[in-house]
Amino acid sequence: MANEPSTDFSKAIGSLTENLGKIAQMQINLLITGIKTAGSVFDSMNKISMDVLSNVANAVNQALQGVSSAIAPKK
Repeated sequence: MANEPSTDFSKAIGSLTENLGKIAQMQINLLITGIKTAGSVFDSMNKISMDVLSNVANAVNQALQGVSSAIAPKK
């Protein structure tokens, strides 16, 4: 009977340590998932912005070609 409170305390400390470890691992997993998601979003945004920039450059180029052909003397 004298060892019962000590054993219960040891079990409680062991359980607490185990749960804190699980919580820490969950936080690490959450951080890793967040970083991966942010990277994926950044890649998508980068591709979209490059596509938009390319489309704008093509539109400007076509507009300039139209202006050039309108200004150029006819033969």
